[in-house]
Amino acid sequence: MLTGVLNSVLGMHLTILAASGRTGLALTRQALERGHTVTAIARDPARITLDHPNLHKVPGDVGDPASIVVDPDTVVLSGLGTDRAGVLSDGAKAVIAAGPHRIIWLGTYGTGASAEVAGEGAAVLWKFFGDRIPDKVEADNAVLAAGGTVFHAGVLTDEPAGPGRTVGLDAAPPFDLSAEVSRETVAAAMLDEAEEPRFPGAIALPLAA
Repeated sequence: MLTGVLNSVLGMHLTILAASGRTGLALTRQALERGHTVTAIARDPARITLDHPNLHKVPGDVGDPASIVVDPDTVVLSGLGTDRAGVLSDGAKAVIAAGPHRIIWLGTYGTGASAEVAGEGAAVLWKFFGDRIPDKVEADNAVLAAGGTVFHAGVLTDEPAGPGRTVGLDAAPPFDLSAEVSRETVAAAMLDEAEEPRFPGAIALPLAA
């Protein structure tokens, strides 16, 4: 507990991947509000609609691993989406190769390691993601093997942050499309994990309270 408090007070160096997206912007804004220094990576940094003395916007595309350059002492948090198959596995490989201190990755509840505990209802995800699910699983597995934490979130909304809790797979609820969680709540949970690691090398589930 003390380590997390000290990190939060003193500030950490965080790198946000896909920082111009909706989840990436939430991660970036909340990290700055917590007093951290942020390197925000996006294909078009001009789309990162935030300004702050502790914010550094840099171009980067996971399709070009050489463009993903991170400090070895940084914690990388990914808000990367799934607009095409291959994006997530490319991103995971690029980030791991860059050698950050830790990785905190955003995944989807009901895929890969969480599919079994989610139950039969998770089969509906194939209607939404189709051939992108294997890409999600490959990316998650790579991050987990590297000692990172993968957050398996349910249906994301753009609602304001609300009370939330983070659990492991042993406390995972059955999959339910109506069990929504806001991006702001997920971003807060991911930042909590950056400040005070609870699930290294494991799946974590950010839930609305």
